[in-house]
Amino acid sequence: MSSFTPRQFVVLALLTLAWGLNWPVMKLGVADYPPLTFRAISIWLGLPVLGLALVLMKVPFRVPRSAWPELLWLGATNMFVWHACIILAVKALSGGRAAILGYTMPVFSAVIGALLFSASLTRRAWAGVGACAVGVGLLLWHELTGLSGRPGYVALALGAAATWALGTQLLRRTRIGLPTLTISFWMTALTAVVMTVLATLFERDQWQWPGATAWGSILYNAVLIFGFAHAAWFYLARGLPPVASTLSVMFIPVLGVFSGAVWLGETVHWQDGVAVALMMVAIASVLWPARGVPAADA
Repeated sequence: MSSFTPRQFVVLALLTLAWGLNWPVMKLGVADYPPLTFRAISIWLGLPVLGLALVLMKVPFRVPRSAWPELLWLGATNMFVWHACIILAVKALSGGRAAILGYTMPVFSAVIGALLFSASLTRRAWAGVGACAVGVGLLLWHELTGLSGRPGYVALALGAAATWALGTQLLRRTRIGLPTLTISFWMTALTAVVMTVLATLFERDQWQWPGATAWGSILYNAVLIFGFAHAAWFYLARGLPPVASTLSVMFIPVLGVFSGAVWLGETVHWQDGVAVALMMVAIASVLWPARGVPAADA
C-alpha cells in the first residue's frame, strides 16, 4: 500500500472538509428544489471553475479520439450513476445519515478489487475495511426503521456506492495517458450533459427559480465540489491503490453526521462516537506506515 506524500495529505484534508460539510448542504439545497435539476445547475456552474484551473496550470484540454470510449466508461462509473442516484437518495431518505449509505463504497471497492481485479490486500487493509463496514452500520443505527420504509432509495444509494467503487478501481488502472485534471474536466462536462437530460425528462414540470438556500447550496457545490473536490478525489484515486484512497476519506461521513447535527438538528447517539473510533481505525489502516515494510508493499 503506497504511503501518502505531504501534498496528498493536504489534498485529503481539504477534500474531507469540503465533501463532509456538503452532506447537510445538499440536504438543505434539495429540501424544496428538484434534485436532478439542482445537480445539473451545480455542475454547469462548477465546470468553468474547473476549466479555469486547467488554464492557470497550463493543463491541456485535448483528448485523443482513441481515448473517448474509455473516458465515457470512466465517467459513467465514477460520476453519472453516482450523482443521479445519490442526490435522489439524499432528498428522499430520512436524516443526514441516509446519505452515509454512499460510504459503503470502500467495502464494495475491496470486494470488487478482490473478485474482478485479483487485488491482494494485507490483513491490516482487510481490518480497515471491516472497521469501515461496522462504522457505517453504527452511523445508520437509528435510521434503519425509516430506511426500511423506502427500500428503493436505499437500493439507489447502495447501487451508487457500488458503481463508484468500480469506477475507482478502473480509474486507478486507466490506460489514458492524460493529466488527471483533463480527465476530471471532461468527466464533469459529460456528467453535466447527462444530468441535464435526466432533469429535463423527469423534472421539467417542477422547474423554478432557486430560493436563497438552494442558491447557497448550488454555489457551494459548484465551487467546492465540482470545481475542487472531484478533481482532488480523482488525483488521490489515480495516484494511490484503491483501498488506500477509499479508506482515507472515511472521515467524510463522520463529518457529515456531526455537521448535520449542528445544521439540521439531528441527534448524535453513542453509536456515532463508536463509529468515529472505527472510522479512525479504517483511516489509520492505510495512512499509518507499516514498520519494517517498504512503502510500496505496506
